[in-house]
Amino acid sequence: MDSFLQAALDEARAGLAEGGIPIGSVLVLDGRIIGRGHNRRIQQGSAVLHAEMDCFENAGRLSAAQYQRCILYSTLSPCDMCSGASLLYKIPKIIVGDNVNFTGPEDYIRSRGIDVVVINDAECIALMSDFIQYNAALWHEDIGE
Repeated sequence: MDSFLQAALDEARAGLAEGGIPIGSVLVLDGRIIGRGHNRRIQQGSAVLHAEMDCFENAGRLSAAQYQRCILYSTLSPCDMCSGASLLYKIPKIIVGDNVNFTGPEDYIRSRGIDVVVINDAECIALMSDFIQYNAALWHEDIGE
């Protein structure tokens, strides 16, 4: 596993340790992590703090040119909301740790010019699979089901 996906996985584990949903994300600009986040919907009582949204928020305000040089890493395939933010800011590449447990609109965002690379890392898959098995209600709430 590369160090950026590992950093996203560390974020996912931090979220789980806080009592949240174990999804993590990092935003990389020019080979350096500039934002980290994890799903904090439960912890913050938030409707929108998915890992990628938390990561974008923690990266702070960037110029359009900076966003267009970023790579977003996520332990789980980004949902419609998080994919939409990536499209809005023209993030050119998303690295996905797991699209076995959940597949967001990957084909759509590819059709809009984002390079989506699916790793299907065993640790990312197992972390999410275990969580879903024991916390199905929270998981379904998180994905709007």
